[in-house]
Amino acid sequence: MNRLHPSNSLRVALAAAAVAASTCGAARADGLADLRGALARLAGQAPLKASVLVRDWRRSGEGKEAKETQGQATIGLEDGPRGLQPSYSHELLARADAESRAAVKDKAAAKPVAQALGQLGFAELRTLSAPAPVLQREIDDAAFKGESADSWSGRSARRLVFEGSVESLPEQDRKYVREFKSVLSVWIAADGTPLASTRHLEVSGRAFVVITYELRSDQQRTFALVGDRLVALTDEEKGHAKGAGETQEYRTERSLQVLP
Repeated sequence: MNRLHPSNSLRVALAAAAVAASTCGAARADGLADLRGALARLAGQAPLKASVLVRDWRRSGEGKEAKETQGQATIGLEDGPRGLQPSYSHELLARADAESRAAVKDKAAAKPVAQALGQLGFAELRTLSAPAPVLQREIDDAAFKGESADSWSGRSARRLVFEGSVESLPEQDRKYVREFKSVLSVWIAADGTPLASTRHLEVSGRAFVVITYELRSDQQRTFALVGDRLVALTDEEKGHAKGAGETQEYRTERSLQVLP
C-alpha cells in the first residue's frame, strides 16, 4: 500500500490550505463587485404601481413633561413613462384639511396625517421605489471593510460591511463633530442582489461653543425585485437625539406593497 512520506503530507496539506485561503479571499473580494454589478443591473425602468404605508412615532422631552405624537397614512405611488407620481386619496386629503382647521382654534392640536406625510418626501419615496442608486451612493461614500458568510430571513447570504467617516457630512457640519461612527451592512444573494441592509449611526459634538449634542439611529431596509427594478419593501428607522436641553426619540416605519 502506498503511503505519503510525512514531509510530503505536510507539503500537500499546506498547498491545499493555500488554495483554500486563496479561493476564500477571491470570494470575499468578489462580493463588492457582485453587489456593484447587481445595483447597475437592477436600476431598471420596469413600471411600478404600489401603495405606501408610513407610521411615525415621536416623544419629545423627559419625564412628566414628555410629549408623544404619532401618525399614520397611506398613499399611492406609481413610476412609469411619466415619472414618479405619488397620489393622495380624497379621504386622506379631507383628514389633512380637518387637521388644519382644528389647528386654527387649538395650536396644540395633534396632526397625525401631517406628521406621517412629513416622513414621505421625495428622498423617502425614491428610496422605496428605486433603492439601487441610493444604495450605490451609500457604498461609494464609505470604505469597504470585509465580507462574511451569513444568512438573511432563512436563506444563505453574504454580508458586506462598510464604514463611513465624518467626511461624508457636508463640509460646514464637520467642524461641529467630535465623534462619528457609521456602519453599513448589506446582505446579498449569490448573484449580488441586495436582500437587506442596516445602518448604525452615532454622532456627537459641540456647536456654538456651549451647545453639545448627541445623535444615534438604526435603520433597516429589506429589498425585492419587480422586473429589472430593485424596490425596498420596508424602510424603518429609530433613534434618539439630545441637544440644547432637548431630547427626542423617534421611530418611523415605511412599507411598500406592490400592486398588480
